[in-house]
Amino acid sequence: MRPSLTRNPDLLFLGLLIFLKILLHYVLVDPAYDLHRDEYLHLDQANHLAPGYLSVPPFTSWVAWVIKLLGNSVFWVRFFPALFGALTLLVTWKMVEELGGGLYAKVLAGMAVLVSALLRVNMLFQPNSFDILSWTLTYYFLIRYLKTQNGRNLLYLGLVVALGFLNKYNILFLLIGLLPALLLTGHGRIFLNRYFYLAVLLAALLVSPNVVWQLSHGLPVIHHMEELQATQLVNVNPADFWLDQLLFFFGSVYLIIGALVAFAVYAPFKEYRFIGLGYLITMAVFTYLRAKSYYTLGLYPVLLAFGSVYWEHLFKTGWKRYLRPLWILLNIGLFLPLVNVVFPLLSPAEIQAKAAKFKKFNLLKWEDGKDHPLPQDFADMLGWQELTQKVQQAYQQIPEADKPHTLLICDNYGQAGALNFYGSKTLPSAVSFNADYVYWYPMEMDIQNIILIKNAGEEPLQEEEKQFFNSVTRIGTIETRFAREQGTTVHLLRGVSPVMTQRLRARTAEKKQEW
Repeated sequence: MRPSLTRNPDLLFLGLLIFLKILLHYVLVDPAYDLHRDEYLHLDQANHLAPGYLSVPPFTSWVAWVIKLLGNSVFWVRFFPALFGALTLLVTWKMVEELGGGLYAKVLAGMAVLVSALLRVNMLFQPNSFDILSWTLTYYFLIRYLKTQNGRNLLYLGLVVALGFLNKYNILFLLIGLLPALLLTGHGRIFLNRYFYLAVLLAALLVSPNVVWQLSHGLPVIHHMEELQATQLVNVNPADFWLDQLLFFFGSVYLIIGALVAFAVYAPFKEYRFIGLGYLITMAVFTYLRAKSYYTLGLYPVLLAFGSVYWEHLFKTGWKRYLRPLWILLNIGLFLPLVNVVFPLLSPAEIQAKAAKFKKFNLLKWEDGKDHPLPQDFADMLGWQELTQKVQQAYQQIPEADKPHTLLICDNYGQAGALNFYGSKTLPSAVSFNADYVYWYPMEMDIQNIILIKNAGEEPLQEEEKQFFNSVTRIGTIETRFAREQGTTVHLLRGVSPVMTQRLRARTAEKKQEW
């Protein structure tokens, strides 16, 4: 007979945590917000499946394709990152189990994953959620291998690293820390195991189509990193980077510290000291490279697992065991005051009324290094449906016979992705000379009209370009307050000259060469 949930408290608590994990991603968003600009790009990749993209490896496009099959609704867009977050919680729970932790340690670790920055990250359909899961699974199968010496765990490890690579190249920084840490802590024998090399071979085979794509396109990942360094990472303050590490798991930071201490003083964890050393190496590399603070998130679930087992040991006997519930309550109690600032629960107007609280936690600073009225992610979730409505107004002014010859050109990938998401049934496909859209430009199209979307403060055309159009009409401006797209303008350009058509094709080819 199957044990009932009431007879198996482990399953009961695990099921409850997973249920809450998924549910909260649907209730912690104010209706004022749309999807995030990055989400629209990733969803659009489902319409252009390929071994690689300028912005990310292909894994996210596969998930987007599944979402498309399921109807492309917001429900499914939110479901998959929530699912990856729930699986991260499950794997953390299983790591505690592998380490001999009891129910208290499992619940402690599960709650630490649940009420943390991971809840925020798992709200967005971006590569980050699966990135964290793949790092967590990497640690899990490595622990399983060291416990059992079963080579199949190394094969699973190879599979996970390959999928992690195909999701986000960030997993390479995990290996940069992990591999030397294994050597330096007496685990060099793993590199003599034939299953290790079979795992390397498996991973190499799986990632090879993406590697070939990168090589055949001139390694755009290098250009992407250079651009990221010049425009965003240069503004990263190392002090803010380390402050964010504390805030990510603010209510359970004692578990992370406990894990690092336990690697040094707790005999049962001696075999796993490579995890602590690997953490320090990877963090040092990230600090040196001025990485974004959230790049590190995959390092923490394993530390929460070890920290929980150690905490259970410390508070196992005597009067200290009565303090056990307090640590879980502390986690919740420290996290709750942050809910309104970490999640898009407040409307933009309400955030303005409480701006001091957001500024206190450094949440108003954008990637340009400056403070703004809203957190950047929140500002990136506003104005998209208004943009679609104004573009539809422009499209309706075009005669039916000319609509097949109308091109939508956007200044950035967020605009193009949002139009292709909300206007998939009413508008032609939007393109841009930004990010992956460079490769999706319709080179053979006979263009007679252009609907042009321009960033705030930019003129639709240069003076010498006006001769190539019969008319230029400004349709409207995005007025959604505090949106990053506020001020974006929509223009209808009629009677496109063949000269301009050729110029657009030449610009597309030029942009491809830049990558």
